[in-house]
Amino acid sequence: MEWWMFLLAFFSGLGVLLLIGLPVALAFAAVNMVGVFYLWGGTRGLNQLILSIESSIGTFVLVPVPMFVLMGAIMFHAGIAQRMIEVLDQWIGFVAGRLAVLAIMTGALLGALTGVAMGSVAILGSTLIPEMQQRAYAKSISIGPILASGSLAILIPPSTLAIVLASLAGISVAQILVAIVVPGLLLAILYATYIILRCVLQPEIAPPYEVPHVPMRQRLKDTLFYMIPPVSIIVLVIVAIFLGIATPTEAAAVGTFLTFILAALYRRLSWKVIREGVGSATALSVMVLIILTGSAAFSQLLSFSGVTTAITNFATELPVHPLILMVLMQLVVVFLGMFLEQTSIVLVTIPIFLPIIASMGWDPIWFGTIMMLNLEMATITPPFGLSLFVMKGIVPPDYTIVDIYKAAVPFIMINLFLMGMMIAFPQIVLWLPGMM
Repeated sequence: MEWWMFLLAFFSGLGVLLLIGLPVALAFAAVNMVGVFYLWGGTRGLNQLILSIESSIGTFVLVPVPMFVLMGAIMFHAGIAQRMIEVLDQWIGFVAGRLAVLAIMTGALLGALTGVAMGSVAILGSTLIPEMQQRAYAKSISIGPILASGSLAILIPPSTLAIVLASLAGISVAQILVAIVVPGLLLAILYATYIILRCVLQPEIAPPYEVPHVPMRQRLKDTLFYMIPPVSIIVLVIVAIFLGIATPTEAAAVGTFLTFILAALYRRLSWKVIREGVGSATALSVMVLIILTGSAAFSQLLSFSGVTTAITNFATELPVHPLILMVLMQLVVVFLGMFLEQTSIVLVTIPIFLPIIASMGWDPIWFGTIMMLNLEMATITPPFGLSLFVMKGIVPPDYTIVDIYKAAVPFIMINLFLMGMMIAFPQIVLWLPGMM
């Protein structure tokens, strides 16, 4: 079978299984089993597949995934995240588009705590949309910032998706976690700047209102007790990785342990919190690990069938500048982001992209961070960005899906602008990892 016939058959089978509603992990497993049976000699190939699965997830590199997920789950179920949002609200005072700016700041905060875009959108949407309606905010300035803030969860460390991408690509988990810091902060700043400027130029879309006064003494007290301790845990984890004091696995373990201690000090560490936190963290971690097993088999099948060599040769022989090739690869991810969720995109593209990255001599940390920004955008890209449908389930009936699509567009454009800057100026990405 020619390599292109194999690739066509693989994606056709995968597409059919996804269309009938089979979960991504199970769809990949089914198609991989058929491919292994056909290419690797029947049952002997299935035995090799089992060994491949074991080697793909039985690695020390992946231990931070369940640790970081558990750390965020405990902070959320113990109510630590909610108290931090309340403290932020006290400090923000009055700026143009106050509630929209609060959504961006809170989204960045929840991103560091949970790492799940859809969870952030659900929390912020259910909390802020009713108040925005009450304050007569326009639909675009109420929906858009919440969608954008939820997507920040992917680009703010510690990011589970960054660890998954690094594991699949065989690059340093520590370096990519540090590399996404600057782009994540820049994106949050760009979002907030856009909101403020737009609300200054169009004050009718976010009418000003009287903000309740909170005494400075109370604000400082709440910050000291409810903001500094959890933020210190996150900063400690990132700094420990940056300085090389601890590996990502060790830093994740220490951060999770300190989170349990903090929840106990707040007297919020009940059996219910532990049960819900461990349960949700386990479910998410298992899903990620199952998807990783499918990716390992997919990568081996691509190599065995000749797809990897053929696509690499095709890409390297294109008569275009390497940066044009980079843009074309990112456009592929943008297109997939319209239809698939982020982990599935990583699963499909990384095994194909890796040989091209190596042959072009690109820094894999640079490429991986640009791809992380692209994956972050996928959550809010019409028509099937997952956060769009989460938002539709939260907003009142008079908010149509078209309203949600329109609200997402300006923030997609901001993402594309930053992506172009990262491609044109690699030091935006590589400066901080280079200091490690």
